[in-house]
Amino acid sequence: MSGAAAPDPVARAMRLVERFVRPAAECCTVEPVAAAAVPEPFRSLLDHDRHMTVTMERHHGGPVGLRVVQTEEGPGDWYAREIVLTAPDGRVVQFGIATLDLGAVDAATARRIRAGVEPLGRVLIDAGVLCAVGDVALVRVVPGPHLAALIGPQPTYGRVAASAVAGRAAVELLEIVAAG
Repeated sequence: MSGAAAPDPVARAMRLVERFVRPAAECCTVEPVAAAAVPEPFRSLLDHDRHMTVTMERHHGGPVGLRVVQTEEGPGDWYAREIVLTAPDGRVVQFGIATLDLGAVDAATARRIRAGVEPLGRVLIDAGVLCAVGDVALVRVVPGPHLAALIGPQPTYGRVAASAVAGRAAVELLEIVAAG
């Protein structure tokens, strides 16, 4: 998957981080990494074109929970959120930042996303929204103080990706798997 990714995953990741954490290094530092250099289970969890929600649910044996850390709304239908996902046993298993064009989904789906109760992937799947994940690039992540407080201080791996909803570019993502 990651071999055909869009250029400069570090810049893509830092643009997303800077929506919520400045300077970005307070959140984390990232460097690009080839899929072959990513150890398991991180490679299987990140190097694909599916929703992370489904992948994390399969890996952790049940539905993942969502905790919204912070949100931001802009002009029109622009929306962003910083989140963590939790395993069925309550452990934090993923950190993420997503920016979304909510104009790409119907009003009911946009309300569910803004409610912040369910992971984005689950909302889109339940709504029957065709959402293709692309431009996947893998990164090695060293947590700064902000990210360490959410998922722990151990270096880990993540991905930057973009999603099209019904053929319309609508989502930018940074998804980082907790190391512990």
